Amino acid sequence: MNGVINYVSCGVLWLGLLVKAPDLLRHRRDPYLWAICAVLGLAGLCFLLGAPPTVGAVNRVSGVPNLAAPLTYAALTGYCAASQVLVVHWRGGPLVRRTARRWMLAYAAVLLGIAVTFALGEAPVERRTDLDTYYATTPFLAQMIVLYLLAHLTAVTVTTVSALRWARRVRGALRAGLVLLGTGSLCGAGYSLAKLVAVGARWSGRDWSALGTIVSPAAAGLGALLTVVGVLVPLVAPRADEWRRARRTYVRLAPLERALEDLLTRRALRLPQPRFASPTTRLVWRQTSVHNALSHLQAYFDGDLYDRTRAVALAATGDPERADAAAWAAVIGAAVRHEADPEGKAPPAADAGRLPGRVPGPAALGRIADVLAATAPVPPKAAVPSGTSTAGAA
Repeated sequence: MNGVINYVSCGVLWLGLLVKAPDLLRHRRDPYLWAICAVLGLAGLCFLLGAPPTVGAVNRVSGVPNLAAPLTYAALTGYCAASQVLVVHWRGGPLVRRTARRWMLAYAAVLLGIAVTFALGEAPVERRTDLDTYYATTPFLAQMIVLYLLAHLTAVTVTTVSALRWARRVRGALRAGLVLLGTGSLCGAGYSLAKLVAVGARWSGRDWSALGTIVSPAAAGLGALLTVVGVLVPLVAPRADEWRRARRTYVRLAPLERALEDLLTRRALRLPQPRFASPTTRLVWRQTSVHNALSHLQAYFDGDLYDRTRAVALAATGDPERADAAAWAAVIGAAVRHEADPEGKAPPAADAGRLPGRVPGPAALGRIADVLAATAPVPPKAAVPSGTSTAGAA
């Protein structure tokens, strides 16, 4: 695939980093957010550096055969450290900082080991895809390969166990995100295990390099996709729920806005409708239009009509909230007609004072809209042409 899987995986991970970055900018001192962003950023860097075209470019520019290998392993080790720090902050407790510092020191030692073993070893032949198996029996380079693979396997194993164990104690979007993250880490373990098996086969004289060149990249790519989705699900799910509720409320308020349509247009009380806006913004626009119209109608609200309508509705339904909504719907309809009448006059101020509020609150607007939707007039049937009997039409 000439690095396509690597570049796609890198793009997916860095897209997740881009989505998470605004939270990091707002909460720059949150170590948990720093750990998440480090995991996404370093994992993407691993895929970028491990792509065969990138490997060739790094080796060519540096003039050192296979220099891309320790750089990739270093990025992978940094990813492992970030994963462990993330797990530590998940668990919490009084020793979070001390435990996180120990993990970072441990993986710093791994970084030092990678640098030293690569410097001591000899890798004169460039290998862009199968360096692990090609140099599996070369002194020092073999130790470097096993060191980074074991470090990676340890990190993804701990992340998998911690994520799946925590997922059993939570619900909703957080649980789904943890399950996906744990599954992604498990795929990452498949990457390390496949390469370790291929290296072990090389030690015994067998050639199982396909495990390192085909199986490992596929497992790593799938793990990257699951990891970034797992990180983003708890972030995106609340926003999606908010938009779903806003869209539902927006549609629910439509009958009330239609009842006020003539007033909104005639008095220019409606702001320009936003285009390409989120459901939340569209809901605020509709609520503002309704509120502007109702504020304009305050002087025309008839308190006596409210009391009469509410008493009848309460006797019929026994539901105070529904009776309030029915009374408000009657008052608003009468106020719209009264305001549109050139001869109309506002009722006495004392009548308006009997209302429970000058303008219905946001919670009441939806119930009023429901009443208006239920009492909307049915369109009349088409008139029968004069001189034609219904029997004849039949």
